[in-house]
Amino acid sequence: MTEPVPDVPPGGVQEPEKTATAREPVFNLPGVVLLLMSLCVAIHLLRLYLLDVDQDRLLLDYLAFIPSFYSSRMLIDVFSFTSPVSYSLLHGSLPHLAINMIWLAAFGSPLANRLGAARFVLFWVVTSMAAAALHFAVYPLDNAPLVGASGAISGMMGAAARFGFRMQSVSGKAAFGGSILPIAQVLRRRGVVTFLAVWMIVNLATGLLGMVPGEQSQIAWEAHIGGFVVGFFFVHWFDPRRPPASGRLPSP
Repeated sequence: MTEPVPDVPPGGVQEPEKTATAREPVFNLPGVVLLLMSLCVAIHLLRLYLLDVDQDRLLLDYLAFIPSFYSSRMLIDVFSFTSPVSYSLLHGSLPHLAINMIWLAAFGSPLANRLGAARFVLFWVVTSMAAAALHFAVYPLDNAPLVGASGAISGMMGAAARFGFRMQSVSGKAAFGGSILPIAQVLRRRGVVTFLAVWMIVNLATGLLGMVPGEQSQIAWEAHIGGFVVGFFFVHWFDPRRPPASGRLPSP
């Protein structure tokens, strides 16, 4: 799509506008994303190399989200309130951890650069809780611990769809750009609709059929949907930018 060309003054030469967007690396990781990735990796290495089986089980009891703890008689303690978020820092295997960290870098970095560190952490907390809530609604009596950042990352994917995957440079860093698109406009964008369809199919396939190499545990696809829905429909709650006064959206 072409843009209007400003008038060139007589005898002058119009300098092309410098745009850093095309030259900015997508994986310019902000500090808050590096911090979350470091926490996930450190906790997994701790479980893998320093804790014995009993200690690891105790850690899961405290930090993982276990639905049956909330639907049966349960001692109310601080972990009752933290586990709907702390589970997102745990992972079931190295492949599980690696895949989530790749997606966190890809979708978390531009979103963190857009929202800022504090809002991004709040977004992580809310989408993690939403993922745990939907998982609990489907499996209220399940004893298996829910772990993984996939719910929060799915929320980031939902937020990315509302930006139409548009990118811009913010202080020299790649970030989602433009105003948050109305849902009607999102559904008219072929690339975004294709992404949403593929995302849903992949989640159903991995969750119902277990099509994940190196993973023997069941994929909690319901939790992914819980995080995605909140990210898609409520990302504007976290966005510090206001829409333009004219109500017109910038060209992608």
